[in-house]
Amino acid sequence: MDLELRHLKAIRAIADAGSLTRAATALGLAQPALSAQLKRIERALGGALFERSREGVRTTALGDLVLDRARVVLPAVCELQEEAVRFAREGAGGYRLGGTHGPLLGSLVDRLARTEPGTPVTTHTSWSEREIARGVAAGRLDFALVGVCGESAPPEAGRLAWTEVARDPVYVMLAADHPLASRTELDLAELAVEAWTDVPGDGCFGDCFAAACVRAGFTPACVYETDTASCVHLVQVGRAVGLCRATFPPTPGIVTRPLTGAPLIWRHLLGWHPEGRAAGRAATVLHHTRAAHAAALAHSAGLLTAPGHNAVAGAD
Repeated sequence: MDLELRHLKAIRAIADAGSLTRAATALGLAQPALSAQLKRIERALGGALFERSREGVRTTALGDLVLDRARVVLPAVCELQEEAVRFAREGAGGYRLGGTHGPLLGSLVDRLARTEPGTPVTTHTSWSEREIARGVAAGRLDFALVGVCGESAPPEAGRLAWTEVARDPVYVMLAADHPLASRTELDLAELAVEAWTDVPGDGCFGDCFAAACVRAGFTPACVYETDTASCVHLVQVGRAVGLCRATFPPTPGIVTRPLTGAPLIWRHLLGWHPEGRAAGRAATVLHHTRAAHAAALAHSAGLLTAPGHNAVAGAD
């Protein structure tokens, strides 16, 4: 016979009550049934756990050992069960969001928190769109907020449901004192001699950018791949020009300009598992995500006097 939690509970009840009769009453069992159960437990453990007398029962040395362990194990199991129930209850009503870096994820968290106060919202960020998508496919995340270049397929396309939130033309960021800053639109070929900066990622944006440059007649001489703040700094000090979208707020010392013909497009996507626990809330999350994008776009456009917007490409 394998020892079970109910056996430990019986041992504890007998020790606490001091008699089989009182323990049986506390456990809701008949005294003969508890006595028979105790005999089976003692056989499984290799010795007597209690000494019986007219005054009741008293633990043996083996009984003391088992009882000491039971007093540790039983509360721990009870706590585990309570935490599991609480986690399942909160998880079922919460949102586990994954995304690459940028303002949309933060705005989505804010909107969910305001409209559903008390509902847990957790986030996981990564430069890797594939990592985020794998997290949703494996059930570790409920939703993925990522971006892809042009018409490229999103990661885990065969396992996840993907919906387009919005699409932005990719712009170029220049230092405010750059010789071309006064222009309202730039041809990509005019930037052939520039150093470039963008953020890392495992999508195809880097390849799409390289292909657009080749079509424009040049190959970028230098590309600094770094975090968003460093990209902005390199542009501000004139060390490089950057690629940008509409959802990044205006930044001092930087102007943004559209590229003639919009050679690069960035699509914001929301993904979820069609059979996942949160699939029924996809419409709600999509609504808030689109509202977050619209608000970010309006904020950027409203604060800029020249055409164009600030958004470091590759950061969602």
